[in-house]
Order: sequence, then C-alpha cells, then structure tokens
Amino acid sequence: MKIALIGYGKMGKEIEKIALSRGHEIVSIIDINNQEEFNSERFKSADVAIEFTNPMVAYDNYIKTFNAGVKLVSGSTGWIDKHGDEIKNLCINGGKTLFWSSNFSLGVAIFSAVNKYLAKIMNNYPGYDVSMVETHHIHKLDAPSGTAITLAEDIISNLTRKDKWVMGTLLAPDGTLSGTTECKPDEISVSSVRRDEVPGIHTITYDSDSDMISITHDAKNRNGLAFGAVLAAEYTAAHEGFLGMNDLFQF
Repeated sequence: MKIALIGYGKMGKEIEKIALSRGHEIVSIIDINNQEEFNSERFKSADVAIEFTNPMVAYDNYIKTFNAGVKLVSGSTGWIDKHGDEIKNLCINGGKTLFWSSNFSLGVAIFSAVNKYLAKIMNNYPGYDVSMVETHHIHKLDAPSGTAITLAEDIISNLTRKDKWVMGTLLAPDGTLSGTTECKPDEISVSSVRRDEVPGIHTITYDSDSDMISITHDAKNRNGLAFGAVLAAEYTAAHEGFLGMNDLFQF
C-alpha cells in the first residue's frame, strides 16, 4: 500500500517505522515546510494519507487531502466543534473518506468498550457520581484531550443522569492549577494534567458515600497509537465514508 504522511513529528516517525515494517511504501511526507507537496503527483498517488498534526491546521489538511483525491486517516483533535458537521457531510454525501479517532490504541478501544458497559451498569445506581482526569505531556495543546472528550460523550450516551461534560481543573506544566471540579448534578467534570513526557493516562472514577470505583488506561509509549493508525489505514484503503474505531474493532 502507498501511504502519505502529514505531520512528521514523533508520531509521524513512529507510524513510518511501523508502516515500513508491514511492507507498505511511504510515497510522500508533508510537514510545515513543504505544504506544496499536497499538489504533487507523489501525494496524489497515495492509497491513504495518515495525518497527525494539531487543531490549528488539521481542517486545512483535510480539505487539501480531499481535493487531491486521497483517502485520509487522522488522529488530530480540536477541530470537530467548528468543522465536524462539514467534514462528516463531505464523507457521507460528498464522496470523501476520513477515518478519524481521538485515539488509535487497541487498548483504548477496549477501555472505551469497558467504559460504555460500566456506564450502563451505573445507570441503575444514582448514588455514584462520575468524573474523569486525563494526563498528557507538556507539548499537548488541547485540554481536555480528544480521547477524554470521546470517553465522556460515551458515558453521557449510557448514563441518563448526565447531559454534558465540563472542563474541571487544569494543572499546567509550571504547576499552576486553575478551574474547579465543582459542577452541576447533570454534568461530568473532566480535569487535565500537563506534565513531563506522559504519553497519555485516562482515569474514570465513580464515587459514592460507601466506596469508589476507578478504571484507568495508561499508555506506555506511542507505539500502540501508531500501530492502530496503520491498521486504520489498511482498513480505510478498502472502505469509504466517515469511519472510526467502531468500524475497525467491533467489540
């Protein structure tokens, strides 16, 4: 399979290693200094492009990729609120293809399934209140993480007493703490920590007067994310539309 990479930071380099080890060919690499590569024949020859950048440029990368006639896999977050409906419509009705996930890890996919099931159980036990804390490296620009938002939305879909998530506290790299975990009964507090080079930790807690139940996913490195992104690219090459982890991993 011919793969193009959009974004050549730590994730891009890890994806490149895994893709090559699985027999794929990297035909184009686009980073901040060679945006003209979107118009190249090398990029247009790709079966799939894999994009990991940041919220400020992700949407533009999507449009450029679609215009080049290339299918796309992306793990960039922070663009959905403003452009989500437009991108989904382009994929569902406009003939474009995007496989998007806030997290490509198999472990997170399993964790997400457990999260949904636990929320269904807890729907019958209103004495437990739910909250979440996510921890990431100091370079991550968005907070809460896209994975945390997805997990919170899955809880809301299965826990009738919760209607929305709200930003809790933010512990910045310099140790400054802002915000509050206080929220309304129908809200889920999602707090963020930014420290060191942490790949990603997500902890969901159900707390009652009697006890506390917590589930945690703790990523050891970027390898699981990169491997999942390559698996998604292999899947996307043979499928169309607006795709996600529920299509790839059907638990």
